[in-house]
Amino acid sequence: MKYIVVLTDGMSDEPIEEFGGKTPVMIANTPVMDEIVRKSATGLVHTVPKGFHPGSEIANMNILGYHPAKYFQGRGVIEAASLGLDFEPDELVFRCNLVSLENDILINHSAGHITSSEAAVLIDALNKELGNDRIRFHAGTSYRHVLVIKGGNSDIKCTPPHDHPGKPVAPLLPVANSPEAEETAQILRSLIVKSQELLAKHPLNLKRRSQGKGCADSIWPWSPGFKPSFPPFKERFGIESGAVISAVDLIFGIGKLAGLEMIHVEGATGLHDTNYEGKAAAALEAMKRHSFLFLHIEAMDEAGHEGDFNLKKRVIEDFDRRLLKPLYEGLNKMGEDYAMLLLPDHPTPCKLRTHTMSPVPFMIMKKGLEPDKVMEFNEESVKEGAFGEIDGADLLDLFFKI
Repeated sequence: MKYIVVLTDGMSDEPIEEFGGKTPVMIANTPVMDEIVRKSATGLVHTVPKGFHPGSEIANMNILGYHPAKYFQGRGVIEAASLGLDFEPDELVFRCNLVSLENDILINHSAGHITSSEAAVLIDALNKELGNDRIRFHAGTSYRHVLVIKGGNSDIKCTPPHDHPGKPVAPLLPVANSPEAEETAQILRSLIVKSQELLAKHPLNLKRRSQGKGCADSIWPWSPGFKPSFPPFKERFGIESGAVISAVDLIFGIGKLAGLEMIHVEGATGLHDTNYEGKAAAALEAMKRHSFLFLHIEAMDEAGHEGDFNLKKRVIEDFDRRLLKPLYEGLNKMGEDYAMLLLPDHPTPCKLRTHTMSPVPFMIMKKGLEPDKVMEFNEESVKEGAFGEIDGADLLDLFFKI
């Protein structure tokens, strides 16, 4: 038996007035998802444990069977793992966004979805001007990067930038939760101010501004942590081998720490222009070599953060037509039994432009599992599903053992 988890990041939403009180996935044309759901058992799953912020790192770790209370050490160090970086025990690692500001207001978390090649130029400049024996920046993908402070203290309140678009910057800056962390907080605030001075005059930003594009006006460090230790996925679940496909460093980092193969797809951007067909082809090839695959699609989440409900509807339809259809057809031709679990990791409601704690719909299609009566896959329909509401920490055990 082969197992595949298809994770549609942030697909779940809330009713939208312009859609007649329906959510994007309700109104989207999704014939493949609806065909699969008619062969599946469904339900709602609480992917984020109580007491945790509904971040993708928390939800995806929990879905993959690594309870955040035990294993979470910060988002930055997870993403650093995907870049092949290793750290000493005293090195504090942050996720470090490049963000857009205007008149001391946080405009967006992504520097206008700056390209990886452009961002690498800016990260290099930041290293040359602000880096030293204690401080180092590492380039990642698009707006997502890593900041390391040797000897830092993690007892700091840092704010995820995607949770506060349109808000004043000053109240969101890092603050120490204890006297011991005050030096680290001061370093972070100083780096933010100095980065704004440097980036304001950088030729790459000046060019983007002249082209009417969003600029990388500041760094934004958040989610500090130290090097974690995960038990291997194959030992955790008795799976012979596994892989992860994504366009997001965070997801690759969780997979890397769990011992899964990281499979990069050319043209996979995590946005509406991602290479859906390439991901489907890579997934089918991976399923020949592995018994488990975690296939992650980011575009719906980014549309939710932008507050663009029409784009969210479109990328859901693109996913269904351009990725799920060839994947489903290819799996059925594979000549081997397989099981599919499809779900979002959390809602990203367009009207809020951030994640929420609400449970999300899921469906499991597996040989020998009797389908329930749910005919369409969305937030409301699965409330009548056979599984009811379950805890996210139990989801993969359920998937493998039913």
